[in-house]
Amino acid sequence: MKILVAGGSGFLGSYVVDELVGRGHSVTIFDLRESPFKNPAASLILGDVMDKRAVQNAISGHDVVYNFAGLADLNESIDKPVETVTLNVMGNLNMLEGCRIHGISRFVYASTVYVFSRKGAFYGASKKSSELIIEQYAENYQLPYTIIRYGSVYGERGDSTNRIYRIIREALTQKSITFQGDGTEEREYIHGRDAAVLSVDVLDEKFRDQNVTLSGLERLSYRELLGILNEMMNGEIDIRMRSEEYQGHYVLTPYSFAPTVGVKLVNNPSIEFGQGLLECIEHVYNALQSEGALEPETVTRASG
Repeated sequence: MKILVAGGSGFLGSYVVDELVGRGHSVTIFDLRESPFKNPAASLILGDVMDKRAVQNAISGHDVVYNFAGLADLNESIDKPVETVTLNVMGNLNMLEGCRIHGISRFVYASTVYVFSRKGAFYGASKKSSELIIEQYAENYQLPYTIIRYGSVYGERGDSTNRIYRIIREALTQKSITFQGDGTEEREYIHGRDAAVLSVDVLDEKFRDQNVTLSGLERLSYRELLGILNEMMNGEIDIRMRSEEYQGHYVLTPYSFAPTVGVKLVNNPSIEFGQGLLECIEHVYNALQSEGALEPETVTRASG
């Protein structure tokens, strides 16, 4: 199939592009920039989801459209409510309208488990709104869709919008981690490559007009995560718990709101969390060295 991936240069989108290419699909990325992880077999169209004409031109000739574009940082959304809602809701609406006009056979939307929660700030609210609009397009225009509600995704391609990336970068550059919360907060981590496998599996007809939750098999508290990270870095990290609420984030579960019921998928076998975390540390370390942000002789390498 010919598949367009909006936001395909981003953290999660780039993994999905790789998986789609690996399964023999013809893939085009639609994004503001080219990714350092761009798959050479994928085409690239530079464009903005807020540009209606660019969106419609990009969608033309494709069978399936994935939308990973938008503001994905919950913390940033607290300070940028207008930008968040405009980009995430109106940008997605432009994508939907393009799909309607060109008769796309499936629209796959990257949502979040925060749609289940009263937490999530403006990021979560924008995703809830977009889900409702997608369902209206399906009802009124018979546009087939699959909504994927992602849990805590991590991987070596993360950036400053990803919490594990931020924690690793702080540990490497400052040899300390200041954590908002008491460490009891829990997450089910899923590696980006595992999430990508499941994100392509949903193209199966049984997931048409379905809401799917993707999360990992390994549930860890942040205290456990920080302990693993510190051990990998030879116990040299000073961990400071601030024991205060981390605004906008849930503690143990996102389930406090009841949107459309969906199914839950996990990838088994999956990438073991310790292995995946070590890959992240190595990647961030090498990137910091390339930036000149680290003095190699003063930083202890992570141990496997």
